[in-house]
Amino acid sequence: MIRVALAALAAFLLSASIAQTETDSLNVQKGTLTNASFRLENGGVMSDIKIVYETYGRLAADGCNAILMSPGFTTTYRFLGNQDSDEDAWDALIGPAKAIDTNKYFVVSVAHLGSSFGSTSPADINPGTGKQYGPDFPNIRTGDMINAQKAVLDSLGVKHLVAVISQSYGGRHVFQWGVTHPDFMDGLVPIETSPKDPRGQAGVDSIIKQLSKDPNWNGGWYYDKGGILTALTEMRVATLKAYGSDEKLAGKFPDKAQREAEIVRRSRAWAEKMDGNSLVVLRRANVGFDVEKDFDRVKAKVLYVLSRSDKNFPPSLAPEVMAKLRAAGVRADYFEIDSEFGHGSAFVDAQKWAPRLQSFLSELQAAK
Repeated sequence: MIRVALAALAAFLLSASIAQTETDSLNVQKGTLTNASFRLENGGVMSDIKIVYETYGRLAADGCNAILMSPGFTTTYRFLGNQDSDEDAWDALIGPAKAIDTNKYFVVSVAHLGSSFGSTSPADINPGTGKQYGPDFPNIRTGDMINAQKAVLDSLGVKHLVAVISQSYGGRHVFQWGVTHPDFMDGLVPIETSPKDPRGQAGVDSIIKQLSKDPNWNGGWYYDKGGILTALTEMRVATLKAYGSDEKLAGKFPDKAQREAEIVRRSRAWAEKMDGNSLVVLRRANVGFDVEKDFDRVKAKVLYVLSRSDKNFPPSLAPEVMAKLRAAGVRADYFEIDSEFGHGSAFVDAQKWAPRLQSFLSELQAAK
């Protein structure tokens, strides 16, 4: 009995030690950077903005072991333990001994300027008027978001990035980082995304059209009219289905009616936290986005990742993008995730491409 008890105690202590080691390695930290006068690319200036961020792991003494993650269009900046988003967090990819190993790397994630997740947004008070920005929020661009991220990295003491890694909307930021700060990182991993936005203003108009169906829309001034929960919920349901939620939830909810109810429940929970004007602001920031013409500025090595079943960014994009990268002299590799989960493949089937991501990061380190 004593031997069994000692063995059980040893197992418990080992388990606790491992758990503590993982927690220590993650070292999750949250922060807010404030800027009294933030200059935009269009020459305008925003006063008293805040940019929130989260970090995992520890920054090396030389400030050169950081990896930047850029959030998606509709997701929080929290990449781990994410209970705020219906879309899968990156828990399978980020952490001790995982592809993005927090024993090695200092991971930084920044909430987009203009988003609904903490950084200054349309729902915040405009210092110039004393009222919410609403639809009068400045016309920010992708470059402004990149500059906000760079300001956070500078404040943290990051001197050089190992890589910028992100999916979908954030994946476009990966490409932008490569041309805006070509000497600041070793690698770029754009996932389920493209280097240009073919929808342009039509994408903005589509979102406004969907949101304006809500009786409370009022040209975007809905804050004191009860919000636009109905329109946001309907929009989210369509998005989740496009991202493969039906397939993803089939195991847990085999009955189609139950599965539909679960998707609606998750969509409503998301809608309760989302500001419709933020969606307009972020989509508008992408109008005219096209970095292909600047590929010759990219110095980092690229790993371009798409999913076989993604209808938003299909594998048919790869040949042209890869050809243009290589024609510009960029060292670029392509990886296709063999998954049925569409635009959510990078998360749902993380194990199918995690080894390639891990080896890519190792290659970057070995090349130094």
